[in-house]
Amino acid sequence: MNQITPGTGPRTDETQPDLAAAVRRLSHTNVLVIGDVMLDRYTYGEVTRISQEAPVPILAIDREVALPGGAGNVVRNLTALGAATAFISVVGDDQAGSDLTGLIGGQPNVEPWLLVQGGRTTTLKTRLIASGQQLLRADREQTDPIHPKLADRMLRIALDAMAATTVTILSDYGKGVLAADVPPRLVEAARKAGRKLIVDPRGSDFARYAGADIVMPNRQELAAASRMPVDSEAAIVAAAQHLRVAHGFGAVVVTRGNDGMTLVEASRVTHFPAEAADVYDVSGAGDTALAALGAALAANLELPVAVRLANLAAGISVGKVGPSVVRESDLLSALSPQNSALRKIVTRDEAVEQAERWRHRGWRVGFTNGFFDLLHQGHIHLLEEARARCDRLVVGLNSDASVRRLRGLPHPVQPEAARAAVLAGFACVDEVCLFDEDSPEALIEALRPDVLIKGGKQSIEEVEGADLVRSWGGRVQLVDWIADHLPPADLTPVKA
Repeated sequence: MNQITPGTGPRTDETQPDLAAAVRRLSHTNVLVIGDVMLDRYTYGEVTRISQEAPVPILAIDREVALPGGAGNVVRNLTALGAATAFISVVGDDQAGSDLTGLIGGQPNVEPWLLVQGGRTTTLKTRLIASGQQLLRADREQTDPIHPKLADRMLRIALDAMAATTVTILSDYGKGVLAADVPPRLVEAARKAGRKLIVDPRGSDFARYAGADIVMPNRQELAAASRMPVDSEAAIVAAAQHLRVAHGFGAVVVTRGNDGMTLVEASRVTHFPAEAADVYDVSGAGDTALAALGAALAANLELPVAVRLANLAAGISVGKVGPSVVRESDLLSALSPQNSALRKIVTRDEAVEQAERWRHRGWRVGFTNGFFDLLHQGHIHLLEEARARCDRLVVGLNSDASVRRLRGLPHPVQPEAARAAVLAGFACVDEVCLFDEDSPEALIEALRPDVLIKGGKQSIEEVEGADLVRSWGGRVQLVDWIADHLPPADLTPVKA
């Protein structure tokens, strides 16, 4: 992080904040989000042939996922960070609007206010995806301003919500919720309530957001709004300062893609280099950064620290595949030493996201599971054989509660934390994921491994999850136990 103060040139901050402590404060915040919500549908499948009707690929649909998008994605990222979130938006009286209402309402720590406008079309984006590549996106939307009476009602709700939250985020996707005089009325309401307000703008008329504490345009939006060049770092700073002065913004945060972010304040400019190690999918990174910035300001962090966390969150986001979010654990892992074996111990959601990244690279994902209590040579043989049959190996580990239900006391002899740490220390293990169910099938269905590997004398038909893996074209393979190191009868896994 380099700062430029007028007359001094660039310098490096001498005082480095405790970023891990700052991250942990994000989950103790309250944020209000107002903006355009949309339904994002992802249709995944495989293309193996071309249609005879037209020279287009035929997608054999495998699965479909529906998630809140637009301002709804900002909400998803806020809740992933642990922030309590109030959300105000407008949907139509159609199926997409009904689906969104259910999806938003089902998220933890969200107080939703999804107003319904009769006859309005809810924005729906449908993406067709094969082998990690988007084949087509089809949009259905209505972008004219919401009804004035509905806008008045939305403002009244916003006034109450501002009183109960610390920071307000306006997520403008140009779909009609933040049209006409709605933004200036919200800016004025936030000022009167003494609440900070952040804007993710749309279009070239930033006068609509005049007086906002922070605006967060990307490079293209900055160029359109300022009508100034943005082809260099100095030009970006000049354009941002022009907008800041012209519209009375407290600060401008410019998102610059591979070049990171630039924070422009009245007396200070701070550049943040990009944090991304690998780039898989840039969609949604802006929403992730906006959510992190909002939560950080709600935690009363200094603005440069807040922007640094937002930049870090964006870098993590682009390293994920598909509609993912950034969690507190992601941020803490990015701030911790890279060589810690304990980083291999992940949650189910993290394991699923990593498996998608591996598949995106063309790597085969393998899976095995068990108790792995009192490890012996047979276990090590299984793990090494399993890793040899795939490119990346995920080990599903029964939790203590699961082992006790299946085996009874005194099992497990070793607690789950110790068992997971030992597994994570093996070079042949790429991830360890605990599961609390008696069967690994739910974890297998979520991970969708390409290869399922099990040890012992059971047949393939007896392997739990075999039918699931074979249903999506995966393989099931057995590894023989080493004869001299068969597991004791009281430790042999049952249905695990």
